[in-house]
Amino acid sequence: MSKVSVLVVDDAPFIRDLVKKGLRNAFPGIALEDAVNGRKAQVLLSREVFDLVLCDWEMPEMSGLELLTWCRQQDNLKTMPFIMVTSRGDKENVIQAIQAGVSDFIGKPFTNEQLLTKVKKALHKVGKLDALMSSGPARVNAAFANDSLSALTGNRPEVVNTAPAASTASQTAQSVVPPVAKAALSAAPTGRGQGQLRLPGGNQPCVIKALTLKEASLLVRRGEVLPQILESAVLDLEQGENAEVARLNGYLHAIAAFEQKPDSEWLQVTFRFVDKDTQKLDYLSRLIARGTAQKHFVPGA
Repeated sequence: MSKVSVLVVDDAPFIRDLVKKGLRNAFPGIALEDAVNGRKAQVLLSREVFDLVLCDWEMPEMSGLELLTWCRQQDNLKTMPFIMVTSRGDKENVIQAIQAGVSDFIGKPFTNEQLLTKVKKALHKVGKLDALMSSGPARVNAAFANDSLSALTGNRPEVVNTAPAASTASQTAQSVVPPVAKAALSAAPTGRGQGQLRLPGGNQPCVIKALTLKEASLLVRRGEVLPQILESAVLDLEQGENAEVARLNGYLHAIAAFEQKPDSEWLQVTFRFVDKDTQKLDYLSRLIARGTAQKHFVPGA
């Protein structure tokens, strides 16, 4: 029987599987349970003992913040490490979670190394790290260096530097790239039909070519670090006169050169959504209708 038990809570199966795979590979003896939302997690926490909870924020039925608040009201869960795995990095949201008693944050998208470091750090604080390390061959990162709360309230990930336009590109190739893409990718992605793709290696502005409830077809400029297929990511969409923002979790389903040449400056990325949150799906529906009417993108990916 494992000495350490972890509960993974997320409405997206892809994210749950990603987290469990990372933990299982590092610590083969770890006990893992999962739940599709806060309500299901609440049931498990009422009948089982867990050493750590890794929880999404935005979920149907019961959010991660609601689950956290409930946990801190239970005598046996007041000190249990609770890490929020979320794309919500705004200062206001961070403060709200801190006040509710969150232990730490993992920002989406995240690397496997970031996940393991946070898990080790949380369990170290409650004296469970030795038990965790005895269940697998992973090494401890003695530095536990950057505290995520200060990072989220102050620091921001650096944007990946993009490669300069090839001087030898033909006039034909240049004309293939939509003018709106050039304008969008040379500035912050705050206009209509634009967004920001957050990858573990940094952020990249993007242009939305097509959009459905399942996926988005994006155009990004080729950078020094190429995005990888099946890499987890977050797509930030800011649309409309009120500058509404949706943070959509997903993964890179397909990547192709936009120009028909081996040194294509532009990449076409298919971003597949994994969120099941009804509010996000409603926002996405309105965004598709608005963007289609204003011809910012086509309603099909």
